[in-house]
Amino acid sequence: MTSPIFLFLFFFYVVLIFGFAGGGGGGRNRRTFGFEFHNRYSDSGRRWWAERSGGDDLPEKGTVEYYAHLTIRDRLFRGRWLSDADPTVTFAEGNETVYINNLGFLHYAMVTLGMPNSTFLVALDTGSDLFWVPCDCQQCAPMLFNGDGYEFGMYSPNASLTSKKVSCSSSFCDLQRKCSGAAAVCPYEVAYVSTDTSSSGVLVEDVLHLMTEDTHPEVVDARIIFGCGQVQTGSFLDAAAPNGLFGLGMSKMSVPSILASGGIISDSFSMCFGKDGVGRISFGDKGSSDQGETPFNIDQLHPSYNVSVTEMRVGKTSIGANFDALIDTGTSFTSLADPAYSLLTEGFNSLARDERYMSDSKVPFDYCYLLSANKTASTPRISLSMKGGDEFPVSGAVLFIPAHAGIIYCLGVVKSPNLNIIGQNFMTGLRIVFDRDRLILGWKKFNCYDVEDSSTLPINPRNSSAPPVSSVGPHNYTTQATKSTRNHTQVSVLPSENHAPHQHSSFMSTHLIVFLLFFTSLKAFFSG
Repeated sequence: MTSPIFLFLFFFYVVLIFGFAGGGGGGRNRRTFGFEFHNRYSDSGRRWWAERSGGDDLPEKGTVEYYAHLTIRDRLFRGRWLSDADPTVTFAEGNETVYINNLGFLHYAMVTLGMPNSTFLVALDTGSDLFWVPCDCQQCAPMLFNGDGYEFGMYSPNASLTSKKVSCSSSFCDLQRKCSGAAAVCPYEVAYVSTDTSSSGVLVEDVLHLMTEDTHPEVVDARIIFGCGQVQTGSFLDAAAPNGLFGLGMSKMSVPSILASGGIISDSFSMCFGKDGVGRISFGDKGSSDQGETPFNIDQLHPSYNVSVTEMRVGKTSIGANFDALIDTGTSFTSLADPAYSLLTEGFNSLARDERYMSDSKVPFDYCYLLSANKTASTPRISLSMKGGDEFPVSGAVLFIPAHAGIIYCLGVVKSPNLNIIGQNFMTGLRIVFDRDRLILGWKKFNCYDVEDSSTLPINPRNSSAPPVSSVGPHNYTTQATKSTRNHTQVSVLPSENHAPHQHSSFMSTHLIVFLLFFTSLKAFFSG
């Protein structure tokens, strides 16, 4: 018999879902597919991590150790880009490993696959192409939630009625040389430069459940090809992407490419980084006519999200600079090589009004300042002029850190030996559009809860008989270093108006709690 608590949670969750879907977009008639994503270091992310690891061993938000931990992570995974650029390295398997930039474990989305549905908390990665999930595991990260017994999703082709094997004759199969014959199941192997980290298994085809983003959401079942990850090694076993990696790169293997080639969406997607830490990824979103834009610099052999910066502005001072940079949503802090690094940091330093802070070797940034008691920091604004002339506004460059001497604030830019990366902190408060059809990057100051002025091509809903699937419980994560200017620790530093908490945070946190309770009750109901 259905329990009262199950019915209560079910109907309460349905009310939340449809109340939120129809509450803020009157008159909208354009549709995109979207998932909200959250940060491993957010409050909800930390609780999730503590439940699964037996304790919260992550550094306290806003501390020196916290930012040092993130910059070490960035340097560790950025090493894959530097290694990939080495001319002595041969990528026999094509683009499966070529454009791996970051593992992307800082941002996650709930996605569902197969029939019946299996749900996965996957890491979002614009630097890789293949989407894989743990599957018929021989060696994977632990699947159990500590405490309540809830399990991570694990995929099995035999358990899904809609699953199909991908044969070695498929154009998606890059390891045909390892096949015993054309009819054999196609294997995959992705080797990540980071500390013996890899994923391997076989390719499968199954349904990815999506929902349209409009006043009348529709379930859309999109058939995609992804990796059945049987063996994971290295970071995938404990910290990075323990439940799967969602590749967002430019190759035909990535999910955006598959969705576009199937006529389900236009060849574009966006990621919005809210100032309150809540974000959204929307497939098919081409942005709006009033957004800033710049063209991608396309390498035909290895296309990536690379753009040209023609000038930097600090305060009212224009700094002559001309360099190319990767737009990487998976890197915490912007990293620049000289001369761009020195030009930006020295320009910022010349306008800083507070005493330079240099005594703590643990601080991972070179330009930090001591904030006097009962004083509000006044920092110069930063913006970038992009190829084509449009200005890219930066609102998340400065972050506050409690230190032994008091409160310090730092310019969140890391020096790189030879690679320029516009990291996630420079994208805070913006919707970033990756328009692969027009080969442009778009951006606009944006409220991540609002999609009414985005544009998409018509959606063609396919088999809508699948049960509705919630994309993810929205999460109020605010611990990414790029968002630390909102004063996340209990210190009396006034946040700037650009970093005020979003009014929907309490609602979204409630939504997350009900989401988790609902799925836990659902599991107990069907298993009992």
